[in-house]
Amino acid sequence: MDQSQRYAALHLNEARLIEAGRHVLCAYVMKPKAGYEPIATAAHFAAESSTGTNVEVSTTDDFTRGVDALVYEVSPLAEGDFLMKIAYPIELFDRNVIDGRAMIVSFLTLAIGNNQGMGDVDYAKMHDFWMPPALLCQFDGPAMNIADLWRLLGRPQKDGGMIVGTIIKPKLGLRPQPFADACYRFWLGGDFVKNDEPQGNQVFAPLRDTITRVADAMKRAQDETGQTKIFSANITADDPFEMIRRGEIILEIFGPDAAHVAFLVDGYVGGPSAVTLARRQFPNQFLHYHRAGHGAVTSRQSKRGYTAFVLSKMARLQGASGLHTGTMGFGKMEGDAADRAIAFMLEQDRAQGPYFAQEWRGMKATTPIVSGGMNALRLPGFFANLGHANVIQTSGGGVFGHQGGAAAGARSLRQAYEAWSKGIDLVAYAGDHPELAQAFNSFPTDADALYPGWRARLGARSAAE
Repeated sequence: MDQSQRYAALHLNEARLIEAGRHVLCAYVMKPKAGYEPIATAAHFAAESSTGTNVEVSTTDDFTRGVDALVYEVSPLAEGDFLMKIAYPIELFDRNVIDGRAMIVSFLTLAIGNNQGMGDVDYAKMHDFWMPPALLCQFDGPAMNIADLWRLLGRPQKDGGMIVGTIIKPKLGLRPQPFADACYRFWLGGDFVKNDEPQGNQVFAPLRDTITRVADAMKRAQDETGQTKIFSANITADDPFEMIRRGEIILEIFGPDAAHVAFLVDGYVGGPSAVTLARRQFPNQFLHYHRAGHGAVTSRQSKRGYTAFVLSKMARLQGASGLHTGTMGFGKMEGDAADRAIAFMLEQDRAQGPYFAQEWRGMKATTPIVSGGMNALRLPGFFANLGHANVIQTSGGGVFGHQGGAAAGARSLRQAYEAWSKGIDLVAYAGDHPELAQAFNSFPTDADALYPGWRARLGARSAAE
């Protein structure tokens, strides 16, 4: 049934919709199946996303028609795709009974719900959305971010710079003491240790035992270096009561160092409920949003779901203190330089997306967390592309693959950041910084690709250090 007469309103002006602020605007790349007309398909998509179905129903009244989702643009793109924009009245979205707040679950249920399996749609993927002030203010937003970690580390609250982090490798297979020993060795040179996402309460590494030893390792590293250290502990679980109990156990064990603990939540596989639970149950801990599994829908190969950019906007609304943002093509993960728009949308109070400019109206920023094949040699290019270094950077192989060991690997990352921030060529800076010099020998493929002639400039020193 063609529902374009009801659910398509191509006369609507986007600027006026934004000015009125009564709709959430969503932009999709959509392709109808063969034999289906684009506007009619878009209208069916809007109907299924809001008040309609594939037939007229007897329960519809005038009020119901007043909260229809409306297609206001269908424009042709390359290869038979269409840009489809839909305006969703804010009244459609579910609110909490306990406090009247908004929820990402409801947003996804409507905007990424049954419409993903419709018979007349070949595919449709959300590339951007705009959240009006009236609904934006109903989301929690972050309670903490990198500024709170800078304060712990004794740094300036503005432009405090890169936090040197790692991911303990291997991601599974270490028993409690080897795991804690790896943390300790890294902390002698770095700041921030992240549980990898599968690590939790394996039979060979029980949570209580592992965390007890990690807390001891943190104390020893802090005593030896005179510097604060931070540990991001994975509390993700199916059961919300299990998540709460894990968090409570971890804070109890760390005791006086509990403020040095972040909580990692796998926000894609655990879902919005897991993120919001951690945000509300533990508002005094940095909420580390890990996005493992997101590529199933956000990858460029996926034509359905939503993009990594959309995921980042949702994460800020949910209250993520920090979100993994990929390496923008400078590491091993899929991405390119233009992905810096993800970081900008997380950090800035007004940021331009692919289709909408979002005003965050003072909502606290979410910190970009950068990981995935990064080492000291790749950092300057990454920072030059991003334009700053106010990130948490977690290198696994870039630390534990360093020939000098984990502490030296951490120092090499810090030295690369220092070189970039001072505007000094990395090879020249390595001449006076042995850990950075040794990074060239540790990662020779990257060194040859990024710094041709480095061997002649560094001479025998890097090999000898």
